[in-house]
Amino acid sequence: MIKIKVPATSANVSVGFDTLGLAVAIYSTFIFSESSSKLEITGTDSKFQNANNLVYKAFVRGCEYLEQPVPNVKIEIDSDVPVSRGLGSSAVCIVAGLKAASEWFGGKLSDDELVVLATKMEGHPDNVVPAILGGLQLSFLDDNNHPQLVSYQVSDNLNFVTLIPDYQVSTDEAREALPTSLSYQDTVHQVSHFGMLIHGIENGNLNELRMGMDDRMHEPYRAKLIPDYSTVQELVKNFNGALYISGSGSTMMAVLSNSEDSNQLIGAAKRKFPNWRVESVMIDNAGVTSEVSNRGKVLHR
Repeated sequence: MIKIKVPATSANVSVGFDTLGLAVAIYSTFIFSESSSKLEITGTDSKFQNANNLVYKAFVRGCEYLEQPVPNVKIEIDSDVPVSRGLGSSAVCIVAGLKAASEWFGGKLSDDELVVLATKMEGHPDNVVPAILGGLQLSFLDDNNHPQLVSYQVSDNLNFVTLIPDYQVSTDEAREALPTSLSYQDTVHQVSHFGMLIHGIENGNLNELRMGMDDRMHEPYRAKLIPDYSTVQELVKNFNGALYISGSGSTMMAVLSNSEDSNQLIGAAKRKFPNWRVESVMIDNAGVTSEVSNRGKVLHR
């Protein structure tokens, strides 16, 4: 039996549009085991219990890459990562399937290979890289369409709060809302504020974070797709926090300097939006993890 645990990811991180991704401690767990039939999937809607399931497709891709036959498999899914909320749910599925294929055949895939394969399936690296490696990751495709990445530290002095609405934002609509060009002035603004953002995250300087999170590339356009964005923004300001849209939304991520402000924000947000999921989250620094066991005995992690 193979147990795979993958963290959710929060991409863009304001001015880090399409390049930054942050792994957070919200998890999906997948158990892969031998089956008497070609494929069994439990723990998800019946419409996803077939060969088109993204977890299984990634598992098959991993087997093909390793030049191994696809085994009969049972996949048990226990996911705490909400779908279509800007927390990398598709990346989680892809990374889980590929990692499981690797472990099924002796852990033969390196992290670099996982990154390349997952990026090809996802189409971009900003979610899959932190899901694999954990932490805060900068990633992009070079001129040869190969993923390049840089890891950053996240200060322990920062507190993160997820505000997950009870409605979705379409990724396609979020893409269509973006402008087709950016002025030189706004481009310089993005580059300068990106540097400020990274420095603030690594040093835990919330003033730098607030200044750095002044995006002109995507958030002003995507915010219009989140009906409660302005209300949340004002709420976060009341507790001295910074706010960004996670992925394409609808989730918003608040960053605060202490647990007292975080707890007060959580209480206020829950009162304002009782049907939302609002909680403090830790940064996941491990990325995807695996555990291989046989008859209850753990063979390796």
